[in-house]
Amino acid sequence: MPKLCVQCNSRNAALKRPKNGAMICRECFFELFENEIHETIVSNHLFKPGDKVAIAASGGKDSTVLAHVMKVLNDRHGYGLDLYLLSIDEGIKGYRDDSLETVKRNRDQYQIPLKILGYKELYGWSMDEIVQQIGLKNNCTFCGVFRRQALDRGCEQLRVDKMVTGHNADDIAETVLMNILRGDIGRLQRCVDIITHDDGGFNIPRAKPFKYTYQKEIVLYAYFKKLDYFSTECSYSPNAYRGHARELIKDLEQLRPQTIIDIVKSAEQFRFHKNETVHDDEEHESAMKKRTLTKCIRCGYISSQELCRACVFLEGLNKGTARLALYSDGQSRPNRGKQNEVQAATLSSTSVGESNVSSAVTSYDAVQNHIVDTTSVMKKSTQDKSLEW
Repeated sequence: MPKLCVQCNSRNAALKRPKNGAMICRECFFELFENEIHETIVSNHLFKPGDKVAIAASGGKDSTVLAHVMKVLNDRHGYGLDLYLLSIDEGIKGYRDDSLETVKRNRDQYQIPLKILGYKELYGWSMDEIVQQIGLKNNCTFCGVFRRQALDRGCEQLRVDKMVTGHNADDIAETVLMNILRGDIGRLQRCVDIITHDDGGFNIPRAKPFKYTYQKEIVLYAYFKKLDYFSTECSYSPNAYRGHARELIKDLEQLRPQTIIDIVKSAEQFRFHKNETVHDDEEHESAMKKRTLTKCIRCGYISSQELCRACVFLEGLNKGTARLALYSDGQSRPNRGKQNEVQAATLSSTSVGESNVSSAVTSYDAVQNHIVDTTSVMKKSTQDKSLEW
């Protein structure tokens, strides 16, 4: 016998929410999904009336649902925002060229202006050309640095006040684990911020309306709403380090779905302090200081060094020494582990019970079987977004 929706008690349940196990109908799922994002926007004061907001659009599920929801909520609640789609063409044949066609259809469907910038246009190199020189081992590092700067330059051209990205709770939980595993205390301190912004330069504030939204719920929303999105995995992403953190998160989620939001909430409560036993060490003292930001002497982009990372990488590419450039800008990963000796964090978590699944309820796994390449979408690295937070 079909179970009734626990929210309205009138319609049959159509799905089990991955976030809390509640069995609800489609209509209630749509309402809850959109209202929770609205609450995140309002409670965190992400926008103010009249803001020009760029939506980082890749054509994937996250950015497509983000564009749809931002359009719906802006109209429903009168945010008073001017919305724009901003896409970056990394120059990956067979992947980005196809996904951009999806973005163009989204532009027409939602009636939102679209701006496209390409790596070749900005840097003189496409990702295909970069991979030919450096190989697959560190290609995501190059792409992340270039993509982040490209998005900022696109925002500057559009003259927007803020940019929103499709980073969801899964992405943030993965980033927390990555930064812990790498000993990257600097990024660990700011990776859960719902708005990130470096003062100076033309770095645009970036907001994450999906901070508390599960990736699986985004897929379910896109599926039931029949949204048009691109779901092919980037050909260069399987080697990304993020994939290891993702697999760990997914394993933990199978045991306890609340794990994802618990990691995010716990990271929000991290408190960082100096280790009194090493406070005289100049190197450790330097690591504790707030970054001094200036402008790159070559391109004018915001940087904590004389040359920004993009210019360092470009110099390496142009000279044929790109691999060496990874560790020539004072930000190489091997030194980050030392920061663990001078800073510490504590975290706590809570547990919740799990509900049984009714056979009459559409499960996430069942939806996967109806979506082309959904399985690879859920396991892929987040190649559509720069995650150098």
